[in-house]
Amino acid sequence: MSRASGRASSGVAETVKTIVYAVIIALFIRTFFYEPFSIPSASMVPTLLVGDYLFVSKFSYGYSRYSLPFGLPLIPGRVFFTEPQRGDVVVFKLPRDPSIDFIKRIIGLPGDTIQVKGGLLYINGQPVQREQGSNYVYDENGRSTTYAFYTETLPNGVKHPELQVTDDLSKCDPSQSSLCAMNNTAVFTVPPGHYFMMGDNRDNSSDSRDPNSGVGYVPAENLVGRAVFIFYSTDGYSRWWEVWNWPFTIRYDRLFSAIR
Repeated sequence: MSRASGRASSGVAETVKTIVYAVIIALFIRTFFYEPFSIPSASMVPTLLVGDYLFVSKFSYGYSRYSLPFGLPLIPGRVFFTEPQRGDVVVFKLPRDPSIDFIKRIIGLPGDTIQVKGGLLYINGQPVQREQGSNYVYDENGRSTTYAFYTETLPNGVKHPELQVTDDLSKCDPSQSSLCAMNNTAVFTVPPGHYFMMGDNRDNSSDSRDPNSGVGYVPAENLVGRAVFIFYSTDGYSRWWEVWNWPFTIRYDRLFSAIR
């Protein structure tokens, strides 16, 4: 073998080694520190929009099997567990199908009672304070929807936005409308070791209120992590190959914004 071919072989080996190290480091960071996710639905509008890309803190609540790639059953239960706080925005594995990731806000903690009456949230029998603001108009795929906008204050002082349809649902018949049923629920009692999840876009969210959603009460083991900040956001009006349009579809005001 010539000296030149030897140097070429050595160069290829070093390149392969560098790639392997980079993959290992990326998997380590993704498993134990931060994992990227994208938002495919409008259930958390206006906190999160379709086309937002965010990082989730994997260490906020400790680790379970769902912290690992492919949900490998190598961690029993949850280790280094830190209790989530009411109002946290979290990514979790859908209890009915753990291959699916959901993102919602924690509304109910273990032992809480949760109910929605006439569109108003009650926690442990007490109505949650909220203040109405100006109507919110959300545009998706060229269609605009107008919502009533509220700022809701949870019992621990966490404030967050909440959207509802502008219609008065306080006197509707839950047996005749799924939307009415979501705004006039039975009393839910959150079991030990579980959490009650709701979307900020209350009338466009499959969550713990909906018996057909597969969410139900979410076990602590299913928590993947806490959503911390948006690192990229696009309105989706540019196709992937229209590189020249990319700069005009970025929502610059959302880049590197914290999620609350």
